[in-house]
Amino acid sequence: MALELTTQEQLDAFAAEVARELGTHCRTAELTGYDRGLGRLIIDGDGRALRLCQPDNRRPERLKIYAALPDETKMTAPSIGVTARSAHHVAREITRRLLPLHAEAAQQAAELAAQQKAEETGRRAVTEAVAGALPGAQVEEQYRGPRIIWEHDTRPPGEHGPVQVDSVTALVGPSGDWVRVEASGRPGSVTRMLAAFTQTSRE
Repeated sequence: MALELTTQEQLDAFAAEVARELGTHCRTAELTGYDRGLGRLIIDGDGRALRLCQPDNRRPERLKIYAALPDETKMTAPSIGVTARSAHHVAREITRRLLPLHAEAAQQAAELAAQQKAEETGRRAVTEAVAGALPGAQVEEQYRGPRIIWEHDTRPPGEHGPVQVDSVTALVGPSGDWVRVEASGRPGSVTRMLAAFTQTSRE
């Protein structure tokens, strides 16, 4: 016969029993930020965490158990549904069905984090190199990638009249593997920029 877990105290006690059944130095803790129903956190000796939840008070015997990941903004945490027949039954289902998914998701999350760190490092290095080649440039962070803006007023000091500005705008790709550059200004200035670029490309 399935247990009906209708209060937080009942779920806390049941989660503690499940933790004991799982072994591996498991303990329970408060589950914060969960507002769909009752919930409790189970953490093992290696720091892996599970969220044991009872999301529907109309079916108090049904549990939803999620594998908690360090960053769930990039990928969906695996989960299983299980009936609260006993702590032993729930622990067995966690071990049989959820822990393999947890290990696979944790590996994917680690690979994704490493990839993002490498992309961030590459993006930062390219941004610093481009900005360093344009003294006085400003760097703006955008969702598409860093935007580097360099402007130079070509009027002689103290001279009045229409503003004459040479400018270079560079957009760095998300992983730093490309740079898109736009140059504008007086024809002579732009021609020199292009000539310098093509000469550098030949070297």
